[in-house]
Amino acid sequence: MNVHEYQAKGLLREFGVSVPEGILATTPAEAEAAARDLGTKIVVVKAQVHAGGRGKGGGVKLAKSPSEAKQAASEILGMTLHTPQTPPEGKLVRKVYVEAGSDIARELYLAVLLDRSVEKFAIVASTEGGMEIEEVAEKTPEKILTVYIEPNLGLRDYQIRQLGYGLGLEKDTIAKFVPFVHGLFNLFMERDATQVEINPLVITGDGDVIALDGKINFDDGALYRHPDVADLRDPDEEDDRERQATELDLAYVGLDGDIGCMVNGAGLAMATLDMIAHCGGSPANFLDVGGGADKEKVMNAFKLILRDDNVKVIMVNIFGGIVCCDLIAEGVVGAAAELGIEVPLIVRLQGTNAAEGREILAKSGLNITTAETLQEAGERAVAARGEG
Repeated sequence: MNVHEYQAKGLLREFGVSVPEGILATTPAEAEAAARDLGTKIVVVKAQVHAGGRGKGGGVKLAKSPSEAKQAASEILGMTLHTPQTPPEGKLVRKVYVEAGSDIARELYLAVLLDRSVEKFAIVASTEGGMEIEEVAEKTPEKILTVYIEPNLGLRDYQIRQLGYGLGLEKDTIAKFVPFVHGLFNLFMERDATQVEINPLVITGDGDVIALDGKINFDDGALYRHPDVADLRDPDEEDDRERQATELDLAYVGLDGDIGCMVNGAGLAMATLDMIAHCGGSPANFLDVGGGADKEKVMNAFKLILRDDNVKVIMVNIFGGIVCCDLIAEGVVGAAAELGIEVPLIVRLQGTNAAEGREILAKSGLNITTAETLQEAGERAVAARGEG
């Protein structure tokens, strides 16, 4: 789960991380009042959407007076923001964050994350603040500093100082940098975040350390432990289908292809996406119906897939373990008939009662093609795309 910048900064404050003062606004008049209340010579009006690169898309503007803040907000609110991190259709801006201007001497990059390749927490830093970290990694990887944290030992002061010296910070600034990074790490751990990113992290003319931006991602599976974090969810920023899938106890992620996928098991689902790509196709979604897929769940899964107008064929890949393949086949036939599915269905069943399940599909009289191997199913799905 992602949160907006203003929400992230509220959490950062809770953990003692310095951030500029700011006020949320949903109308130009509120933005004008916010700039007046902040009382600084310069304010920054920032679009609040779940995407980075907002400045490049015109979603961040400086204002030197409350009237200028009002004008900036009127230009940003209601716009469809396009950045490298938004979907192709962009993001509608519904609110802005009016923030006090900062005395910026240096801009740095800092993030706390889990590096699964080494099974450790990591703090990643760079002198190239304000830039996309992927671009820095590609063009100047030597400018990225990484410190790994042993889970059983936790973050140590010397590791933070090591980063500080690597970033070229002065001794007095490092003294402020140490508690700043501890605050980020404590937030990361205590709120079950998957990433806490500050870009840019600002060093002011006085040597203070400030989070000028803030992006926090949370582990969806841990939200039950943090109702205060779950309350920060913004439905307007989420894919409609993904939100509905969560309510239906389905794992769904929309993609940009035209072959819809319904699979039981996350690993099998990933293998299915890979096979479709290997066969020359492009998956329209990741959809894991779980181990106990019954007719109702299958029907809900089909409904989600068919909400995507790009879908030309649906590939079902089920391994019968917890649930038998014949029961899945009955669910597929019943759901397909009831929904009147017109696109071709490619169904692969393996496991308990797979032969019985394939027989049920063959006798259904519906436009269903069966397959025994994953590659066979992938090839038939790609071939059926043209027929559909």
